[in-house]
Amino acid sequence: MTLLLVHGLGRTPLSLFGLASALRGEGHHTRFFGYSPTFESHSRILRRLTNRLRDLARLARPVGLVGHSLGGLFLRLVLPRVPELRVHHLVTLGTPVRVPRLARIASRVMPFRLLARGCGRLLATPDGFATLPPPGVPHTAIAGTAGPRGRFSPFGPDTNDGVVAVNETDATVLLPVLHTFMMNSPAVRERIVAIMNFG
Repeated sequence: MTLLLVHGLGRTPLSLFGLASALRGEGHHTRFFGYSPTFESHSRILRRLTNRLRDLARLARPVGLVGHSLGGLFLRLVLPRVPELRVHHLVTLGTPVRVPRLARIASRVMPFRLLARGCGRLLATPDGFATLPPPGVPHTAIAGTAGPRGRFSPFGPDTNDGVVAVNETDATVLLPVLHTFMMNSPAVRERIVAIMNFG
């Protein structure tokens, strides 16, 4: 099966090479979608991703989709634009479905605002999530639980992965991993491989 992997904010397709290797070891074909929030508007990124999914739809066979963090949000936003795409399964990793508190905090800091630009605003304002459609395809949301909690954590007592709280996702699978590197976790990779192999 062909699988499209979409990285998160501040990462590149390189961050998904290990996961891709595990999937290729199971006989899957992997492709990547890269983007730069510093040099592209989020609307341009969404247009390019829509076109990539339309290309995959022309294969006329089921495809798998994996999105890490913002990459998962992008996939959720564009899937309704490509109803002809036959999606075997969508897996999102640490993808928020409401404004993450850390994005609100970071949006006040100049380096984040300069580097993340429109993508940062998308994450930090309710408008970006107000029209978030349901996946409309078989979907598994994975969230991490290895982030800090307590008095000095921005998450307080809430379970989190260090960047996104579990209650800011619609996760159905919780694993003891951190946000930035969750795709490198053997447990996460095994879960994704099992989903793509068996649904």
